[in-house]
Amino acid sequence: MKKAEAPPSPGGLSLGAVIMLGALAAVLFPAALQAQNWPSRPVTMVVPFAAGGPMDTVGRILSPRLSELLAQQVIIENIGGGGGTIGSARVAKAPPDGYQFVLGNVGTHAVSQSLFKTPPYSSATDFAPVALIAELSLVLVARKDLPAGNLPEFIAHAKADQAKMQFGSAGAGSATHLGCVLLNAAIGIDVTHIPYRGGAPAMQDLIAGRIDYLCIDTPIVIPQIESGALKAIAILSRGRSSSLPGLASAHEQGLANFEASNWSAFFLPKGTPAPIIERLHDATDAAANTPAVQQRLKDNGIDLVAPERRSPDYLAKFVESEIAKWAGPVKAAGVASD
Repeated sequence: MKKAEAPPSPGGLSLGAVIMLGALAAVLFPAALQAQNWPSRPVTMVVPFAAGGPMDTVGRILSPRLSELLAQQVIIENIGGGGGTIGSARVAKAPPDGYQFVLGNVGTHAVSQSLFKTPPYSSATDFAPVALIAELSLVLVARKDLPAGNLPEFIAHAKADQAKMQFGSAGAGSATHLGCVLLNAAIGIDVTHIPYRGGAPAMQDLIAGRIDYLCIDTPIVIPQIESGALKAIAILSRGRSSSLPGLASAHEQGLANFEASNWSAFFLPKGTPAPIIERLHDATDAAANTPAVQQRLKDNGIDLVAPERRSPDYLAKFVESEIAKWAGPVKAAGVASD
């Protein structure tokens, strides 16, 4: 009896040939096959600052919706230190398989490139840009018993007592550090810097009166301002913030053209397959367009960027422009380190 043959595939190939080609593709193009199935397990969002800070707030608002859209849990891992460069460096060196991405900001991906003589990574070449997400105004806040109620009074007090004063930050090279360094340089004072491992612990010490002032992102400080635990002196963006409309900017209060603000964006390791970048970008864009997410961000003083500014190409050019923008101020402020 003649042995039955396997029917040919629709393309004319035998079933055995199709299986062999599939096996060969899996060997030759594993990344492509993995990209098609991404994510097949939980994904880690590295927030390179301590829990409770402004970047952590952005990440925790976005992660539940991202988990729904990607059909896999997005786990937040806080890796503080080095002004955000320690956590960012880990993602830069991670396998480019899409299972780790970082929530970067102006400190981690712009200031760091000028702050360190030998940066731990290249923001422009060691990452695959995904999406610019939001902009965050910095606000100058002081301990509640500091004898100043506005910027001119703060400047007068700081000039008289600068040798005794201390300011905090989320870490050397962070946006909160450079914001205050630029402010100090603009008003002509030299005050001791106390770096922390994130904005939240710095703010806790400010509330306790252990430091005198802080240039912090608005999301985590609004409740403390409203409760009277801290004293708001000035918004450091050029115009007023929609989340603190009654607080005049430094520019309005006489510090002409002064501006210091922060932003947040997602980055994957360089070499991540394009389909994974596209999938994470699309999920981020969809999360940003979700009304509940938009409301939570607004309630926390976080301004989403316009949809046309969320593309990977836009973020790549934006990072390059931000690196160039901050190089001069970092050098002029004299805060570059080895």
